[in-house]
Order: sequence, then C-alpha cells, then structure tokens
Amino acid sequence: MAFDPLTIGMLAVLAILVFFMFRNSRKRQREAAELQQKVQVGADVMTNFGVFGTILDIDDENNKVQLETTPGTVLTVHRQVVTRVIDDHDTDNHDSDDTVVSTTEPAFGERVEETHEVEASSDPTPTTPGTTPSKTDKVDE
Repeated sequence: MAFDPLTIGMLAVLAILVFFMFRNSRKRQREAAELQQKVQVGADVMTNFGVFGTILDIDDENNKVQLETTPGTVLTVHRQVVTRVIDDHDTDNHDSDDTVVSTTEPAFGERVEETHEVEASSDPTPTTPGTTPSKTDKVDE
C-alpha cells in the first residue's frame, strides 16, 4: 500500500495538532496546580466574576472559600471561582500602565459641549423683532 504525498502531509499535520493539544493541556494543568498552591488563607485574590477579596477560610472538604471583600462583608464561593492571586507586583504594573490623555482631545465617549459660532455679518443691518436672522447675522447666545 503506497501513500501519496497528500496523505502523508495530512498525517503530519494531524500529528502536530495532537502534539500541541497535549502540550497545552499540560501547561493548563501546571498553571492550575500553581494557582492552587498560591491560594492560601490571607492571600488577596480575584474571582472569575471580578470580585476582589482576601481569603479568610478554605474548606477543602466542600470546596468552599470565604472571601472578605470589604471589612465586615464575607462571601462564600466555590474554590474554582478563584482565578487569580493578586501579588504586590501585579498592582504596581497596572498603576504604571496609565496612559497620558491629551487635554486638547476629549476621551473616547466623552461628551463635549459644542460651541455654535455664527460668522459675523459684513452687513451692519440689525434684525427686527419677530424676524429670523440670516446666516450672516451674528447671534448672541
């Protein structure tokens, strides 16, 4: 049975995909094990729904973690909800990444008061009450 080049190429691509699939799986398992080692009482953590808190207690039997989000507020969450342990250097990096915003340009989505300027007329004829000013008349707002 002879294999044509197309079949050999497809088998090679399949072998590469399987290799990367196992590699990524091992990498995720290693990262999950490192996270579980870092999850200890007193650690500052972030949950997958964005709540920051400090771990007060870990119940390994029921897979529950008690987080103190603010003084006096304690949340009980599943252990797998804790997705990130916040280190001191993580918060320092976020503070230094602040971008400088130009004062001449508004930020994206910022409302800006528009100033309506009407060209001054070279014709000094004033408008009379009850009439509509033309485009060339100056309008005081």
